Amino acid sequence: MRRVAVHTLGCKLNFAETSTIAGQFRAQGYEVVGIDDGADVCIINTCSVTERADRECRQMVRRALRHSPDAYVIVAGCYAQLRPAEIAAIPGVDLVLGTKEKFHVFEHAEGFQKAPQSRTFVGSVESMDVADQASSLGFSDRTRAFLKVQDGCDYSCAFCTIPLARGASRSVAVFDVVNEAKRVVQEGYREIVLTGVNVGDYGHKNGTSLPRLLSELVDIDGLDRIRISSIEPNLLTDELLALWKLNTKLCKHFHIPLQGGNDDLLKAMRRRYLTDLYADRVRTVRELLPEAGIGADVIVGFPGETDDLFSKTYRFLVDLPISYLHVFTYSERPNTPASDFPGRVEPRIRSERSEMLRILSSRKRDVFHSSFMNKNVKVLFEDQAVNGNWSGLTGEYVRVKVGSIKDLSNRILEVKINGLEGECCTGRLVDTQLGIDPMYHTNPKEVSICA
Repeated sequence: MRRVAVHTLGCKLNFAETSTIAGQFRAQGYEVVGIDDGADVCIINTCSVTERADRECRQMVRRALRHSPDAYVIVAGCYAQLRPAEIAAIPGVDLVLGTKEKFHVFEHAEGFQKAPQSRTFVGSVESMDVADQASSLGFSDRTRAFLKVQDGCDYSCAFCTIPLARGASRSVAVFDVVNEAKRVVQEGYREIVLTGVNVGDYGHKNGTSLPRLLSELVDIDGLDRIRISSIEPNLLTDELLALWKLNTKLCKHFHIPLQGGNDDLLKAMRRRYLTDLYADRVRTVRELLPEAGIGADVIVGFPGETDDLFSKTYRFLVDLPISYLHVFTYSERPNTPASDFPGRVEPRIRSERSEMLRILSSRKRDVFHSSFMNKNVKVLFEDQAVNGNWSGLTGEYVRVKVGSIKDLSNRILEVKINGLEGECCTGRLVDTQLGIDPMYHTNPKEVSICA
């Protein structure tokens, strides 16, 4: 049996799309393996949000060829759409496919025969139809599935390449999303994660909305949890929050991109809100759902970010009742307005500011996790580490681990939190009727699953 290795760089949306590609290869009789496992075909689905993502692509090509020297190597996705010539010049790359063409690999690969030079196929992202790209991916075996419900973006943020790579905003029909959700539930998944470039923008061009979609999904029998990958603060409406309050299937977890923590930077970034609106949305979530996990994306080192503006961002985040941060160090992206902005911040200063916010994030995460001490939570268990500890997530996006000699995979069980370890909570199973050893244990010689 021929083997294909598929590897994803970037966001949850990319993971969902990689699953579609993997499914196409399975239908053709291929075994899907990891990038280090040796394969006849290697596909790298790329991101291009930061310079680091571009660098990771080049590193992954070398890694693939190290384990599969004779493999037919395909680089696809956003980086391929934006910089095809650069990828074509990477030794060992056989085919470069843009954001539309990556779903039509077999039409372009010509039997996956290696050639002296790579070939590039890049089409118009504006012509892409999102409807035939609804897809799912189990994050761990039969536990969580990512469903793509939206693609593209109509926003024009000064730093972002995504509209260039993925085109205008468009949505999968409610009927198709619901059918896909039912299919993955039949396959055994307990939780779905709705993904897209701008999920909150779902449906506005075709007469529907995210609340309408969620109202349909919560009625699916056997679906225990629904999570949204992220949502813009200006799209987190009172109608949506009221739905969250009423439906226990909707995970109490909100990832709300911030990017700049003061109004001067938000205006320069061309975001569609200011700090007052952002703070209002976060505090409204906290009032309605006190235990909710709330994450934020923040960019540091954006052009024009002076010491004073960074201090304003830092103070704003200190006072904001969020649970964690995803910190991104700004990097200049070709063909974006910000790449020509004055006030470039030195790389050393960008790095120092990033570290300050990562430390702040760690402190906020510890405070958030501590709020669950001696409380019972519901955990969807995913996998087991070599030391026997099982790991899973709560609806609030808290990583929890317990010790058990029994198989907990894909079970939602009640756990009493009794400790903190790194970025995780530890606990013991409450339901001892399952014949499961409820005591959490560790072996100091083993590597922790959450290290």
